[in-house]
Amino acid sequence: MSSIAPVLEARGLVKRFGGVVAVDQVSLSLRAGEMLALIGPNGAGKSTCFNLLNGQLRADAGEILLEGRSLAGLPPRAIWRLGVGRTFQITATFASMTVRENVQVALLSHHRRIWRFWRAARHAFVAEAEALLDQVGMREQADRPCGVLAYGDLKRVELAIALANAPKLLLMDEPTAGMAPAERIALMELTRRLVRERGIACLFTEHDMDVVFGHADRILVMNRGRLIAEGDAAAVRADPAVREVYLGSGTTSGGH
Repeated sequence: MSSIAPVLEARGLVKRFGGVVAVDQVSLSLRAGEMLALIGPNGAGKSTCFNLLNGQLRADAGEILLEGRSLAGLPPRAIWRLGVGRTFQITATFASMTVRENVQVALLSHHRRIWRFWRAARHAFVAEAEALLDQVGMREQADRPCGVLAYGDLKRVELAIALANAPKLLLMDEPTAGMAPAERIALMELTRRLVRERGIACLFTEHDMDVVFGHADRILVMNRGRLIAEGDAAAVRADPAVREVYLGSGTTSGGH
């Protein structure tokens, strides 16, 4: 695996807010088909890191490369166009549109099709939208408005929307927030399978340590803006610095 060039590479990222250094010399790399978790207590700098990677914030120092191409100065829309998908803590769907229509909108945007005339556009990419919904287990609910869905089902729709962009890199910010334990496991198992099948590089933040240790190939631990540990689940669990940050709760839910 080491001979394969990384999909994402970040080198020496720094972000300051006034006198506070929110991200302090963070470097990471991520390869196709890999699930990388970024964990740490609240205020560690995880969300700031995410916002640097997708262009919502501009780094004060360092560089970000997607398949060797610098993302410096690019806005989120341009980064999305290059194949970076993102899901959010709070789902972002059109509540009045059906499940299928939400995915169709994403497909229309990916294919750069004008969709001002929605009546005609709702007949576009129907099969492709339904194939994506089939992959995330939502095909049978394709005609339901997103506004009436259970929260776990909304998360699956949001994943289908992200996949509609055919991402090389998928950024998932606390993907299981607000979900029941069984739903969390099911969503992450689904994500891991799709990441493997499609060769997507996936970086996710998560507070539930069972989800992290059960689904991440590698884990990065942040505290006060800096990376303090990196490795697989066993190495991170055993790391004294990680144990100190989580006050001895390294194998249970922590970071709130």
